[in-house]
Amino acid sequence: MFIKYKSDNKAYISDDQLDAMELYLYRGIKVPAEVLDGERIPQMCLCTGCQSWCRGDRRNDWLWEMQCLGKCYDALNGRLQWQMQRLFKIKLLHEDGPFVEYWLSLALTTIPENLGILDAVSKYVQPRKAPGAIAFQVFSVENIVGCAHLFPEKSTSSKTGDGRNERWIVNSHIDLVTWNDVYN
Repeated sequence: MFIKYKSDNKAYISDDQLDAMELYLYRGIKVPAEVLDGERIPQMCLCTGCQSWCRGDRRNDWLWEMQCLGKCYDALNGRLQWQMQRLFKIKLLHEDGPFVEYWLSLALTTIPENLGILDAVSKYVQPRKAPGAIAFQVFSVENIVGCAHLFPEKSTSSKTGDGRNERWIVNSHIDLVTWNDVYN
């Protein structure tokens, strides 16, 4: 969905630009992620959409998407966990003549329960699927700050179940960066 006006996070795209648009689908992107000592290393985020990955189930990785800087969403520090559904690049003809590239992703969005405050019993952040109007969003891959690790509240096969889970738990124990970032 393209917005027909300009603001800080939206761009105007004319009908003429859409006519000359080129769309490229991708299955993965390397994202620079910060490790404990501040060094940035690449992490691979994969997205196969409906296609299988290595002759198995489809693979649509979860990632950290930066919403805003600061203490927004409490323990999540302004980040939300989103699951990539499609990864693509759009080339548009700019008004001045040259093509402009936009790297974008369509993602299943989540919102944190209890505003991102740790659950009193489990001590985990529990995101849930966003409501219908914002359940899927297109965003710039520049907002990806790393791969996220979630496990579903109810276990289902990815062949039948990506959309069946309504809640997840952030797996903070899979790497020290997530543990120190979210549960410090």
